[in-house]
Amino acid sequence: MPTDQREPGYIVVEGVIGVGKTSLSRLLAEELNGRLNLEVVEENPFLRDFYVNPAANAFKTQVFFLLSRFRQQQTLRQGELFTDRLISDYLFDKDRIFANINLSDDELSLYNLVADALQPQVPVPDLVIYLQASMDTLMERIAKRGRPFERDMSRGYLETLAEAYNHYFFHYAATPLLVVNTDNIDFVAHRRHLEDLRQRILTPFEGTLYYVPSWEA
Repeated sequence: MPTDQREPGYIVVEGVIGVGKTSLSRLLAEELNGRLNLEVVEENPFLRDFYVNPAANAFKTQVFFLLSRFRQQQTLRQGELFTDRLISDYLFDKDRIFANINLSDDELSLYNLVADALQPQVPVPDLVIYLQASMDTLMERIAKRGRPFERDMSRGYLETLAEAYNHYFFHYAATPLLVVNTDNIDFVAHRRHLEDLRQRILTPFEGTLYYVPSWEA
């Protein structure tokens, strides 16, 4: 590891719906004394209709998310991004994952025109943490948190989404990437789990790294 590397300042936590992005982001912000940036999902007025009828509501749902996330990213640029630590529970690029799944070819072409124009204005994180979990674990966590707009989401859609996430991050090379399987890790209930991951996060590395808890190494 190069000795001149610094601890990551801007950290993004990503993963499929229900994997624990927000929970880990909150914990890391507290542990690392950082600012917390959370994705605003509930404000999308088209989301519930999308889960009921995806084909009819996908484009407006996706464009709303794209523009909402872009506005939020612009706020980050105006803040003290490079002078303190920032933890975010989403990567701006995630929007393309959903767009590629949900939009028709014509809709996707139009979407990409807008997204390509916005992308250069979005800050790049120092580290991305990609959380994974089995389908049973994801479904259990989604049911437990009980968000009304997620009740109509099918297991098949979640499986398709998980495959798309895995494909995206298998080819991801924009920043250092830490891949964490969360099936047997509980950052909320077990302090040891959080502390072990915290140490790994703050140790700089390059490329893609698959997290192995110290008690399994």
